Amino acid sequence: MNSRPTSYLSPILVLSLVLAGAGCGSEEPTPKPASKPASTRSAVKPAAARPSLDRPAIPDDLPQALVLSLASFAPRAKGSKDIPQPLPARMEFLKREGGEWKLSIIEDEQSNVFHKAMEYDAVDGESVILSMAGSDATVKTWRPSGTGMSSTTHWEKDFGGKFSRMRDAEVGDLYGDGKASIAIATHDQGVVAVMRPQADGSFTVEEIDAEPDTFVHEIEIGDLDGDGQLEVYATPSEPNRLDGSPQSGQVVRYVPAAGEGRVVVADLADRHAKEIYVGDVDGDGSDELYVVVEGRIAKGTRDLEVEVEIRRYEADTDPKEGVVIGRIPDRLCRFLTVGDIDGDGKKEMVAAAFSSGLWLLRPAGDPMTPWDVSSIDRNSGGFEHASILADLDGDGRDELYVASDKHKEVRQYVWNGEALVPETIFAREDDGSGIFTWNIMPIPVSMVP
Repeated sequence: MNSRPTSYLSPILVLSLVLAGAGCGSEEPTPKPASKPASTRSAVKPAAARPSLDRPAIPDDLPQALVLSLASFAPRAKGSKDIPQPLPARMEFLKREGGEWKLSIIEDEQSNVFHKAMEYDAVDGESVILSMAGSDATVKTWRPSGTGMSSTTHWEKDFGGKFSRMRDAEVGDLYGDGKASIAIATHDQGVVAVMRPQADGSFTVEEIDAEPDTFVHEIEIGDLDGDGQLEVYATPSEPNRLDGSPQSGQVVRYVPAAGEGRVVVADLADRHAKEIYVGDVDGDGSDELYVVVEGRIAKGTRDLEVEVEIRRYEADTDPKEGVVIGRIPDRLCRFLTVGDIDGDGKKEMVAAAFSSGLWLLRPAGDPMTPWDVSSIDRNSGGFEHASILADLDGDGRDELYVASDKHKEVRQYVWNGEALVPETIFAREDDGSGIFTWNIMPIPVSMVP
């Protein structure tokens, strides 16, 4: 089984080149003055509805919207072998208004990729957009300003390797002080950091770990041992390899409030993970750690040799003894999202794989045994395949939102009592440009520029 079509591989290889510029700037966390409003464009492009089976109606207006974090590339002439040129980092906002999905765009010329953008409650009580960018590596907050948004830079650093990227972040009360601290993963010097908000709106930055030539792809926050102190989980690995050769990695834990440094909680040997999830999925009152262990292809034929595994770890699980709860027939799976798709009060998990599509996982009677794994949609895919379960209409059931970059579409899936039924809510023009959607998050519609 060939799990990586050649036609889709070439942009992936190019990405490592065009995003390789080093960041620059001060290591000090002192905020910079708010910038002038960033450029913004608005557009509406109706997309034909995909065939559906009794798809539940969606309200004409939704109180919540979506923010997508992107890297984009200039169009190339058909047949051109020129290296795609990266465009400024882009945030896209999709909101439903008057029965239509409407698009707004914010660009930041300082960087060429937003890896994540999300709602953040600032110390002054205002909700802002928190962004993680790469090359230059920056952490910024964004506020509406006129017809666009203005930004404040809170942390900017060149980490000293080939890449400087703020790769992922999660927010939590890591010190028990009632404040929303930010745990951050970076490339490519293995830096894991925590930003603590101060009363004046600034942040102090503490780099709690670093390791040369190491990519940290993912951050999660939770409390597996139930002691009331939040832990930070991260996924350090060797630099990306796309040729099938082994890439080793681990999942590690930090407890900032206790001053506890790196502890290995999942030893993946010659495999690695770029996606993890921490939360109480089975409803037993305790958080669990779920690790997506990437598969392996034959270096010569590129046939799939080992499938993706989703492993579960509890607080006392031996790092080498994670329980496999599901397998996906793919070599990459870089998004897990959890929610309640049918409103029954029980959580489900969706895994978005590279080329095999979207998969629904439901816990069995004993969550430490294999879960039920079923296909949602085989015709969906992307290198990241960004996905999120979110209840934008507030009806008590989560919808599934997916960026199928393979098709240049953003899709919404709604539970109809039997299945998650898709509809394309935004379709991009096939103009030769390139898009990598790195993340999708829900935000209040009031935050859309």
